[in-house]
Amino acid sequence: MTGLERIEAVFARARAEQRAVFMPYQAMGYPDRAQTLAIIQTLGENGAEIFEIGIPHSDPLADGPTIQTATYTALMQGTTVEDCLAMVRELRASGMTQPFCAMTYFNPLFAFGVQRFVDHAVAAGIDGLIVPDLPPEEAEELEVACRAAGLATIYLLAPTSTDERIRFIAAHCTGFIYLVSVTGITGARTELPPGLADFVARVRRHTNLPLAVGFGIGTGEQATVVANIADGVIVGSALVKAATGEGGIERVATLSGELARGAASRTKG
Repeated sequence: MTGLERIEAVFARARAEQRAVFMPYQAMGYPDRAQTLAIIQTLGENGAEIFEIGIPHSDPLADGPTIQTATYTALMQGTTVEDCLAMVRELRASGMTQPFCAMTYFNPLFAFGVQRFVDHAVAAGIDGLIVPDLPPEEAEELEVACRAAGLATIYLLAPTSTDERIRFIAAHCTGFIYLVSVTGITGARTELPPGLADFVARVRRHTNLPLAVGFGIGTGEQATVVANIADGVIVGSALVKAATGEGGIERVATLSGELARGAASRTKG
């Protein structure tokens, strides 16, 4: 089974069970290597079904202060692309089977070598790629390599995306489409934007691909709201905050369970 097929299988199972998929983000190498592995394993034991594996980059344009701080800390501790892939290999060796989507900006990927990165990612156990600063117009090399390797290519849409742009992105996405809930950067927020349901519905009119919503989700209640309009619930900053400091693993376990229950509590019918 390819990485793309594994991602598709998770969404198909959730659809059959009339719920959404809980999809956490983890900055690789934060707070440190050992804790990264423990956090991802803890998330996997508490409802996580697809992971967004954050490869640290010095200029994370889409990320807010929480994730910026986490990835900067990881970089200052020497975390490299190879280290991130090595951690994925270790997680696979430990028995983790959930799909992993690498979230990386293009510069680390370019420096590593696009084809080389795809080859190493597949060998490590990566199932899909999210590259926020690479538009499909400039992604032919990556898309060709991913198609050949069976990796999903996931692009982002924002509330400001036009219908024409939605159709174009949908034609280039495989696995799922990442919907940014706000016109801004990542970060937990006290409430979800009022136009989110309309945005999701507008995208839905143009594609049958699963739609996963991220940016600004941090509580079980917010996860439930998103689960009732979308197929996936992506959470990053709230979990990174929970992992920071003493007792972080326990806080991650508690919040992960809350978010997974929220994602599963879609109103039936």
